Amino acid sequence: MRPTPYVASLRIYEPLSAFDSLDRLRWQSIDANTDTRKEEQALALRRLVFPEPPAGRPDGAHVLDINNKRYVSPWSTATRCWAALDDFKESLPSSITPFFISSALEEVITTGVDLIEDRVPHIITETWVIPPRWFSLFTPEERVRGEDDDGPFSFARTTMAKARERAMSSHEIVLGAFGQGPVEGEIENLLDWLELFHPESLVELDYGGLAAYLDASLRAQGKDGLDDDTSIEDVAHSLSGLAAADGSIAGQGYEKLVSRWRLVQGFESAT
Repeated sequence: MRPTPYVASLRIYEPLSAFDSLDRLRWQSIDANTDTRKEEQALALRRLVFPEPPAGRPDGAHVLDINNKRYVSPWSTATRCWAALDDFKESLPSSITPFFISSALEEVITTGVDLIEDRVPHIITETWVIPPRWFSLFTPEERVRGEDDDGPFSFARTTMAKARERAMSSHEIVLGAFGQGPVEGEIENLLDWLELFHPESLVELDYGGLAAYLDASLRAQGKDGLDDDTSIEDVAHSLSGLAAADGSIAGQGYEKLVSRWRLVQGFESAT
């Protein structure tokens, strides 16, 4: 089982040439066969027990070698720690947060923040669910699923050009259907994030450990596990309904998606 079985990730892999010379030297030395996902997750768990400044050690990265070209997705550990801290602090009144995060722990997390120039994470994560807007970046043909030593897996990968085009299309459809609002804003934020990276990057959605939970929940319904996961299709179906101003079609796709992932979220309360 994966060290953090409840996390899904959306990753940007930039061409090695997009990084500075020092980073290129580090990333070039990584063996593409190394399971960097396990290394990243194990480090995250260690930091829960033994907090340390995330900027205090050299960061790792995921790598892909495709057609004799290397693509790199840095873990961006420090940036993601700071972002998570900010998000958490914004979600609660300032008088409450010290009960959850001590000043000493906050100091550990923020140590070195001024030393990092690149504060844009190449990886964003979600726990127990995958946002519909992530699925909108891919087509079913770009999806790969199967089973390895860690259990079921599912990921989708596409080019940055296609991801941006699909995100722009989704944004236009949702804006036209609902106007400005939270859903439209989340898609716009996703598009803004994509546009920060090299145009020849790759974009990858990794179900992570959620693949096992989804597989189990589908099999419990008498279905063929991950092979019956149509999340990408459901989002496309819903968007086509919105584009045609057909609320019935839009609702069908959305309801199928939400119902499927509601079962996965049910595992959270059971653990």
